[in-house]
Amino acid sequence: MSDTFDLIVVGGGPGGYVAALRASQLGMNVALVESTHMGGVCLNWGCIPTKALLRSSEIHHMLHELGNFGFSAENVAFDLSKIVGRSRSIARRMGGGIAHLLKKAKVTTFDGRAKLAGRAGEAHKVSISKDGAEIATILAPHIILATGARGRQLPGLETDGKLIWGAREAMTPTELPKRLLVIGSGAIGIEFASFYRNMGSEVTIAEVADRILIAEDPEISAMARKSFEKQGMKIITGAKVGPLNKSENEVSTTIENAAGSIELTVDRVICAVGIVGNVEDLGLENTSVKVDRTHIVVDGFCRTAEPGLYAIGDVAGAPWLAHKASHEAVICVEKIAGRSPHQLHPLNIPGCTYSRPQIASVGMSEEKALAAGHKIKVGRFPFIANGKAVAMGETDGMVKTVFDASTGELLGAHMIGAEVTEMIQGYVIARTSELTEAELIETVFPHPTISETMHESTLAAFDGALHI
Repeated sequence: MSDTFDLIVVGGGPGGYVAALRASQLGMNVALVESTHMGGVCLNWGCIPTKALLRSSEIHHMLHELGNFGFSAENVAFDLSKIVGRSRSIARRMGGGIAHLLKKAKVTTFDGRAKLAGRAGEAHKVSISKDGAEIATILAPHIILATGARGRQLPGLETDGKLIWGAREAMTPTELPKRLLVIGSGAIGIEFASFYRNMGSEVTIAEVADRILIAEDPEISAMARKSFEKQGMKIITGAKVGPLNKSENEVSTTIENAAGSIELTVDRVICAVGIVGNVEDLGLENTSVKVDRTHIVVDGFCRTAEPGLYAIGDVAGAPWLAHKASHEAVICVEKIAGRSPHQLHPLNIPGCTYSRPQIASVGMSEEKALAAGHKIKVGRFPFIANGKAVAMGETDGMVKTVFDASTGELLGAHMIGAEVTEMIQGYVIARTSELTEAELIETVFPHPTISETMHESTLAAFDGALHI
């Protein structure tokens, strides 16, 4: 086996493995180093297995709503071990698929931890170790760091694997907690809150900000809160969570906000308070790479300050999304290969939260569009006025669009409701293609579909929605 490659990729997550595959397509001799599982956190402990859990919880919810559709059922029950087992088996299956793709593409893979070990002429040296012992040293003129990130640990809120859970423990429960506290209301926290509430847990969400889902448009955030509270969740914003006092099988704490303080005792706590980049023990101290608050600083083509070193995905900073990592991978590799890729526009990256109801967005919120100096036109259309949504029994939702009043540019789109994580791509294409309201109005949307709400929201911003 050669110890010299055209490109070495460190990390096999949605950024790393895509970078390796694209580089192979472009004729490069590629090595990929992964220390745990191909597919990274996303495939093994994030995006994919959580969606499997959420799907099970949606089915559980539907089984208790059968009467609305003319059905009845008795003795409805679930087997938590089978629900978790299905989720884990899907992750294993997808991981095996990635390993097959890499083998098919003739990517050389190494099972171990990679560390930069200086240079040999124009090439970077990478030392690979396993269980503390060095197993190989390889060289390449180009190194892509795709080491991802991990959950942030805050003093007094550290996960312990038993009572205070991180994402991994929350995905593999052996029993359903009757009472659950979720600290943090970003996409991760909200998805876990939705899963456990659908399965029957009493859920309390504590968020330090003044609203949940702080990355979303405030109007969508408020609608989401109303929907979650209608489902029985207790939501505390502006919250300061006191020390977590653990006993044998429960946790007690005090949560304070402007309204006062609440004494709370729960069976389990999930901490979802942000992430930090995996920048440790990579050998960065001997390079010109700059690290800002645990994330590697890169330019629009993922280049660091050290020639020949690149960083993509979560380790390169926000937004911490798998699809952002994969897109950066392609841009980075194509730039290395001498092609002319476009830089990634942050405002064209969609965000999705797979709760019930789902939430999706792209571009600027109404608030940020105004702050940026735009004169705007805003359209809104509720799901309750859409025939397909009514037929499906999914009337809890809305599409909101924000346009520049003078140019017709779609500045942002914000959606809450059933299947909006699938529909948002229509607006992403519109933004990427620089379409205006004129093209969106002239677009024929199929009937009956929930996607018609996208058309109606655009009409609402300009000539007026037809069906409300």
